[in-house]
Amino acid sequence: MVQVRKRGAVYGVIGLMLCVAVYLNWSYVKTPDDLVVAGQVDEELGQAAGAETEPSAGSAASASDYFAQSRLSREQARDEAISILKETVESSTADDGAKEAASAKISALAENSVTEARVESLIKAKGYAEAVVLIGDDNLSVIVQPPTGGFAAADAATIKDIIVTETAFSADQIKIVEAG
Repeated sequence: MVQVRKRGAVYGVIGLMLCVAVYLNWSYVKTPDDLVVAGQVDEELGQAAGAETEPSAGSAASASDYFAQSRLSREQARDEAISILKETVESSTADDGAKEAASAKISALAENSVTEARVESLIKAKGYAEAVVLIGDDNLSVIVQPPTGGFAAADAATIKDIIVTETAFSADQIKIVEAG
């Protein structure tokens, strides 16, 4: 009975730590609305200072920074979660079930990382300038920099086709967000 309670407590702590890591990841990622506001502020500051910069170049730089920051935040949260899980695996007080669950979660996080990178590369190969893929337990979100002509239904269909082909997610589990 005590063994079962310990195991449940260990699973609960692992789950709580993963939830905190995911929350931190999402809290550090700016929303597309924040990106638009930041781009407008940068343009206003540039015009007020008398700088002659092309607005599209400033927008491209802001978008590039956004995508780089999103990837960095995602990796930091994942690294933190893996570090916590490794502590469980290496713990002498954790039971075998908790160690196996932590090892399985580490493997799943590693697979997700590879899948996210592969899907991002395939989306870029289809002509989109930038994309960030975030895999959750039962959903997948994609933040895409829209093409110059704007984002259309055909673009969403192309991206969903890539994701469905490369992952185990169905079309209704995929969320596509247009950045900016």
